[in-house]
Amino acid sequence: MLPSDLKIALPSTDELPCCDDIPVDNEDQNFLPNVLLFLLNSIWANRMDWFFGVDMAVYHTTGVNPRVPVVPDAFLSLGVERKKGGKSRKSYAVWEENDVVPILTLEMVSHTPGGEYEEKLAIYTKLGVLYYVIYNPEFWRRDQHQPFEVYKLVNGNYQLQISEPLWMPEIGLGIGRHQTVIAGIQQEFLSWYDQQGNRYLTDAEQVQQERERVEQLAQYLRSLGVDPDNLPGK
Repeated sequence: MLPSDLKIALPSTDELPCCDDIPVDNEDQNFLPNVLLFLLNSIWANRMDWFFGVDMAVYHTTGVNPRVPVVPDAFLSLGVERKKGGKSRKSYAVWEENDVVPILTLEMVSHTPGGEYEEKLAIYTKLGVLYYVIYNPEFWRRDQHQPFEVYKLVNGNYQLQISEPLWMPEIGLGIGRHQTVIAGIQQEFLSWYDQQGNRYLTDAEQVQQERERVEQLAQYLRSLGVDPDNLPGK
């Protein structure tokens, strides 16, 4: 934690860039983190003490210059305002968030390696990010790593966790991979899980699940000789 007089000298997010202006080189780098965000909007709809940023600059004082951010593909902070002062954030400055650092960061490895296993890992270690997720479904063989890795900071060092989905008690969520169809496209996605390992469904999946239940009930009624479209009182 910084002394109050030093905090005053630090720049405001109003004067800092929102990101590093480095474009992503594939659509999934924005799409998949946003799926996680939309899920959180449903899972934690009644909570106002969290923030999930996508491709947003995180400014901190553990690097060489507080004006030089680290920009995760996504990050989660707990114990902060959902909307800071009722407004959307332009960026995330730790010194403006009561010194709350992200509890989880996500990096998606792309065509051009971005130092996810070296530089970013060292930055997040020093910053004190508890969980560091590296998702590398396409280039893991090139990088000699696994497609999905979660590291936990233990005694100042990251330790690779082995279970999937991985339950993160400090967050109250698990994270892992699954295959599903979103917007008509079937592919692998990241998702949140409960403590029993059950995946939280998207809104579209919940609607589809309810439709299937209604159709199953209708078929059952038909098997009994009852027309579900002409029920008494309907």
